[in-house]
Amino acid sequence: MSSTMKKMTCRALVVSLLALSFQTANAGMIGADQAAAAGAAQTDRGMVLSVLSRAETAAQLQAQGIDPTMARERVAAMSDQEVQTLAQNMQTAPAGALSSGGWVAIVVIAALIWYFAYRK
Repeated sequence: MSSTMKKMTCRALVVSLLALSFQTANAGMIGADQAAAAGAAQTDRGMVLSVLSRAETAAQLQAQGIDPTMARERVAAMSDQEVQTLAQNMQTAPAGALSSGGWVAIVVIAALIWYFAYRK
């Protein structure tokens, strides 16, 4: 290798070291709330996707004309806030429970049966 080539290589290395040495990495502590929020988002997304993968849910979606794989893709595309809201709604929704009108109907029917069965 010639002396000129060695000088050019050394100069290029010095310039690249000087140019690249000014980039600094920043590391910082994250709060517990940020770490918990990231974990909660993944948990909520997993819960929603597990509900969508159930056979009963897939059957209901298909009965309404919705492709279950498309629904899973839409959930994957949702933001963390949207998934959290959906998961919260799914957890608080009544699962097969009667509405207040249903309970009123049951009480009225039971009262009529009791009235006619024990009437003398």
